[in-house]
Amino acid sequence: MIPKVNEIKVSYKQRIPARQWPKIEHSRDAAALLHQTWDHDTIALYETFKVIILNNGNRVKAIMELSHGGMTGAIVDVRLLFGIVLKVAGTAIILAHNHPSGTLKPSQPDRQITEKIRKAGAILDIRLLDHILLVPDGNHYSFADEGIL
Repeated sequence: MIPKVNEIKVSYKQRIPARQWPKIEHSRDAAALLHQTWDHDTIALYETFKVIILNNGNRVKAIMELSHGGMTGAIVDVRLLFGIVLKVAGTAIILAHNHPSGTLKPSQPDRQITEKIRKAGAILDIRLLDHILLVPDGNHYSFADEGIL
């Protein structure tokens, strides 16, 4: 008798040619793209955590919302994050979340989750290029620009 087991299927449907994907060359590029795609009705209300997934040429394959939380925090499941990145064959990521308060200073939990994700990515050979903090007025803070990454 053959035991019954679940089947796993991995697929990725590329609907936009890679040459049309936005290219990220600087934190300003990432912040501008994020501000364009963020829900402006909620950016001042609650925290949302997203990841930009890039190919080896720093072209954006996808932007994925991982979670949204309360006014002062959002939970990030690192396993879910890397499960998604691996599924779409990403080679680099940029983390992003908003601070509804308008504060452009990363908190200690912001620094801790960034380091945890950086270490996990290193094991998987997925580069963490930046962590961008967005505020409702359109400004941003870049971990990479500030020398934290």
